[in-house]
Amino acid sequence: MNMPDPQALAAAWLSQWSDPAAWQPWMAMMSAMPTMPTMPTMPAMPAPGGASPLAGFLKDAGAGIDTARMEAIRDDYLKKVTQLWQDVMLGKTPELSDRRFAAAEWRGNPLSAFSAASYLLNAECMMAMADAVEVGPRERQKLRFSVQQMIDAMSPANFLATNPEAQQHMIETQGESLTKGLSNMLTDIQKGRISQSDETAFEVGCNVGNTAGQVVFENDLFQLIQYTPTTASVHSVPLVMIPPCINKFYILDLQPENSLVRYVVEQGHTVFMVSWRNPDRSQSHLRWDDYVEDGAIRALDVVAEITGQEKAHVFGFCVGGTIAATALAVLAARGRQPAASLSLLTTLLDFSDAGVLEVFIDETQVALREQKLAAGGLMPGRDLATTFSSLRPNDLVWNYVQQNYLKGKEPPAFDLLYWNADSTNLPGPMFCWYLRNMYLENKLKQPGALTVCGVPVDLGAIDAPVFVYGSKEDHIVPWTAAFASMQLLNPRNPKANRFVLGASGHIAGVINPASKNKRSHWINDKGGKSRPRTDAAWFESAAEHKGSWWPAWAKFLAENGGAQVPAPGVAGSSDYPPSEPAPGRYVQVRAD
Repeated sequence: MNMPDPQALAAAWLSQWSDPAAWQPWMAMMSAMPTMPTMPTMPAMPAPGGASPLAGFLKDAGAGIDTARMEAIRDDYLKKVTQLWQDVMLGKTPELSDRRFAAAEWRGNPLSAFSAASYLLNAECMMAMADAVEVGPRERQKLRFSVQQMIDAMSPANFLATNPEAQQHMIETQGESLTKGLSNMLTDIQKGRISQSDETAFEVGCNVGNTAGQVVFENDLFQLIQYTPTTASVHSVPLVMIPPCINKFYILDLQPENSLVRYVVEQGHTVFMVSWRNPDRSQSHLRWDDYVEDGAIRALDVVAEITGQEKAHVFGFCVGGTIAATALAVLAARGRQPAASLSLLTTLLDFSDAGVLEVFIDETQVALREQKLAAGGLMPGRDLATTFSSLRPNDLVWNYVQQNYLKGKEPPAFDLLYWNADSTNLPGPMFCWYLRNMYLENKLKQPGALTVCGVPVDLGAIDAPVFVYGSKEDHIVPWTAAFASMQLLNPRNPKANRFVLGASGHIAGVINPASKNKRSHWINDKGGKSRPRTDAAWFESAAEHKGSWWPAWAKFLAENGGAQVPAPGVAGSSDYPPSEPAPGRYVQVRAD
């Protein structure tokens, strides 16, 4: 299903939000409609005051809502809207539990309070109708996503005419906030994206991505960084970190106090990092096989030659974990087992549950991408960034519309959001292959179903202890989907697998420094016959521990890290001499 344009919908419907009567057409639903077989393209919404948009959508789709359920939704809506009108007529300020309307200005103006309360009531009704549509779960997820996008876009907090906070700020600043807001908007239009952080506050290699090290190898696909040891001795087994090629590696090396790279260096490991190149047109032909063979496998080979160690800890984060696991399966098919351990952070190997990203992935959408990009071309980083922002629009879009444009404020300095805006392109053939074979057809989990680099891959053939991490509130890689990797790896030796669950989301859950003692994580040490086989059973008997999961990972690495040896005095080797200081020049190239 194609997603509607939230801004266009907002402009068309803005005038309706303060008038509950304008929402009555949404209640005029058909009493009998056949079951919907597939989800079509979302039609354009009618002009305000016209027939029910949802009714028209359902009619075109061939879907319907059970008559009794529709009656219940209507009755509940009419009851609540009547109570809201009565409260307003009696001078009672409506309750506003949504944090978007927490400021005193929303309650201080009766019209603004009523506008916000009406919006919340209408939004609740819309979602109830979306949930009531008689479709399959995947189609319902798409419908819910589309409706939620419309709801979020049409919040009265998003428009100067209906935002009392912005109006009051304009009065207090004698119009300066409006002038500054317009300037901010014009600047962002030139950038082609909304500013989420004060980007002048950070510089890669200066105050983010600044852990000391040297680039010791590069090809057209990546640079390999070897970090400078900070301990007199190190574990003999090196650590090779493979980050996602969507966005840049320095999410793992932000500022010193929240750098995962710095942390593992301080734990006494020789650490290498793959820094993917930001693809340009000359690399628009690259495939998944290239990222595996010339990327992950080449990095492992170079590290083995530099250190003289046959095995290395292999680390993969998000799609970097998918690349890492694929590479190890390819090497296993070739008779090699180079991993002393495998660590997968918020990684999908089984794509049965791809989270909210499923709304963007079906046969029609993947085929369109293939038609445009499979033979060559780039998936722009800006498009990828927009997609991910749409997953949390109130936090990553509308919040900044309100603060930057309506109130004329500058976004604060935030290293994680600075990184988030530093997007990367993807080669079209690689991206399309990944969408079809992983997300759409879910072949990686099936032994022999995929041929990569000329060999059939079987994740179960990887022979190494495994550490799997999932984030409890992850909307991109649901933790239950991350847990599913436990069934694919070491199938004949499940005790070699360890799962740890952290609090928070896809990024914030991972970047949780041990020194700050924030959040919590869950561990389940049951083994043998009592070992939980399902995610639900695992969580039910897991123990919650306060603070970061990083020490649990450090312990896992140490257990599989070999003997202590003197730390290397110089980076690289005679065959791989240092070429430039970390973080290298590849990470400096911006997609925009």
